[in-house]
Amino acid sequence: MKVSLFITCLSDAIFPRVGEAMVRVLAKYGVRLEFPKVQTCCGQPAFNSGYWDDARETAKTILNAFEDSDFVISPSGSCTGMIHHYPKLFENDPANKARALKLQEKAFEFTQFLVQVLGVTDVGAVFPHKVTYHPSCHGSRLLGIKDEPMALLSHVQGLEFVPLPFAEDCCGFGGTFAVKMADISGAMVSEKVDHIKETEAEVLVGLDMACLMNIAGNLRYRNEPVRVMHLAELLAEGAKLA
Repeated sequence: MKVSLFITCLSDAIFPRVGEAMVRVLAKYGVRLEFPKVQTCCGQPAFNSGYWDDARETAKTILNAFEDSDFVISPSGSCTGMIHHYPKLFENDPANKARALKLQEKAFEFTQFLVQVLGVTDVGAVFPHKVTYHPSCHGSRLLGIKDEPMALLSHVQGLEFVPLPFAEDCCGFGGTFAVKMADISGAMVSEKVDHIKETEAEVLVGLDMACLMNIAGNLRYRNEPVRVMHLAELLAEGAKLA
């Protein structure tokens, strides 16, 4: 089967190590990730700002990029979730709507693919640290990602998991929301970091680098020594996958 990596903008431009960690973890199970170079932004910034014509053009590039892929795997619940909006974008374009529905069916966030498709919950990782988990809004609410990351974390040897108070509260990033309503956004992420401090965790883990970037920025601003990691990074490091 042809499994393709949809790297997303943030991971590609700022956090390439997350994509590398995904490649290493999936390679352990014989999955060789293809990387269509024509891929670009999912179109979410334009879509959320009301520029649907621009979002449609970007979406067409994604449809073309992954046309012949059997599965499309992404490190971001947010960008994977955007693919679920593609059928709405092409409501008046039957041919592209059909392509959008096909892509939606084969697009998975990393933990969804690992647990639901490959049936893997234990990658043989050892990570002797106190860890808490932030469930990003798009992944948990739009894609329904809840049990998958918990199953993976529960099988990491030595890991002490501490639930995050008010975990499902938004971190305050929200893309352009953080720019348009900066004061509210700042208050939200400060509250999120307050709750992270309550856990006394050494590591905050999540599934979406947009949220983790926002939270990490506030932690650094407050000189808090909490390490922030994508779950793929934690698994790859814990399993010593070079």
